[in-house]
Amino acid sequence: MIALQATRLDRYVLRQLLAALLASTGGLAALIWLTQSLRFVAMVVDRGLSLRVFLQLTGLLIPSFVAVILPITTFVVVQFIYQRLAGDRELTVMRAAGLSSTAIARPAIACAGISVVLSYVLNLWIVPASYHAFREYEFEIRNKMAAFLLQEGVFTQVSDTMTVYIRARDHDGTLRGILVEDDRQKNSRATILAEHGTLLAGDGPPRVVLFNGSREEIDRRTGRLDVLTFARNTIDLASSNKDEQRYRDSTEMSLAELLAPDPHVVAVRDRGKFLVEAHRRLSAPLTAFSFAMVALVAVLMGAFSRHGGMIRPMVAILVVVGLLALGLVVQNIAARDPVLIPLIWLVSILPGVMAAAMLFGPEWRARREIDRRDTAARVPAIRASSA
Repeated sequence: MIALQATRLDRYVLRQLLAALLASTGGLAALIWLTQSLRFVAMVVDRGLSLRVFLQLTGLLIPSFVAVILPITTFVVVQFIYQRLAGDRELTVMRAAGLSSTAIARPAIACAGISVVLSYVLNLWIVPASYHAFREYEFEIRNKMAAFLLQEGVFTQVSDTMTVYIRARDHDGTLRGILVEDDRQKNSRATILAEHGTLLAGDGPPRVVLFNGSREEIDRRTGRLDVLTFARNTIDLASSNKDEQRYRDSTEMSLAELLAPDPHVVAVRDRGKFLVEAHRRLSAPLTAFSFAMVALVAVLMGAFSRHGGMIRPMVAILVVVGLLALGLVVQNIAARDPVLIPLIWLVSILPGVMAAAMLFGPEWRARREIDRRDTAARVPAIRASSA
C-alpha cells in the first residue's frame, strides 16, 4: 500500500514536479493563447476596439487551453524530472537506500492527483463559464459594441451585412453626413443617406436615429431605382433580428444540460454529440494519471543505463501521442453511435491501470507472498505455545 504520510524525500521531489508543472503549463498555455488570439486581431482592428478589449476577449479562452494541455504537461513533467533524477544517480541512491518503486513513485502519483483535481475543476465549472462569457462578449462585439465606435471618414463594417460611413462627429455625439449600406435582405439591398443622426444606447441592439435623409433601393423586378425621402427614421445597426438570438454551444453548457439536453434546443440527431461532450469532461482528467503512469514505467522499469537510454522515453512519448489520437477517434465514433461511449472511459483509464500493474504488480505480489509465509510460519508457533 502507498503510505499517506509524505517524507522529506517525497516533498523534495514533489516540489520539483509542481514547479515544473506550473512553468510548463503556463508557458505552453501562453504560447497557444498567442497563436490562437491572432485570428481575433482582424475583428478587433476592423471594429476599432482597444487593446484592453482584445486581452479581455482572448483571456477568456485560457482556461480551455489549460484544461486540454494539463494532462500532457503532467506526462512531460514526470518524464523529465524522473529522467533527470536518474541521470543524476539520485534514483540509484534511493534504491540503494531500500526504497521500493512504490515509494519512489509517490511524488509523481501525488502530482498526477493534483492535476486530476484541477482538470475536474476546469472541465466541470471554469471552462464552461469562461467559454460562455467569451461567446457572449464576442457576440456583443460583433453586433453591438462596434456600432458605437464609428470613426470619422472611415467605412466601418458594423456587421457582416452592414457598413456605415460618417463624415464628422460633433462633441455632443451628433453624427454628420451619414451613409449606410444595408445588405441584411439579399433581395432588397438599400443605400441610406442622412444629413445627421444620433446613436441610441440601450439593452437591445444598437440603433441610430437619422434626420433629413433618403433611402435608395433598386427594384429587382423592374430595375427601377426607388427613392424614399424621410424627415426622421430609426434603423438597427445589427446584422438581422435572427442574429439577436444566440444559441449556446455544447462547450458552454453545464454537465446537467449535456446529460439531459433540452429537446426544444437540441435536435435528436445531435444528442450523441452532447453525451460525448459530457463523458469527455468526466473522463479526460483521468488521462493525467494514465499519462503519469506511462512516464513512470518508462523511467523506473528496466535496467539503469550509464549513458542514458532514449528508447524507453521515446516509446513513452509515442504511446501518449497514440492515446491522444485514439481518444479523438473514439470520441468521433461515439458521437455517431452513443453505444460506444464506454470506450471513451476505457481509453482514459485502462492505460494507467495497465502501467500501474506493470510497475507495482511484481512488488505487491512479492510483499503478499512474504506476508503469507510469515503467517504460515507463525501458525505452528502459536499452536505450540497454546499446547
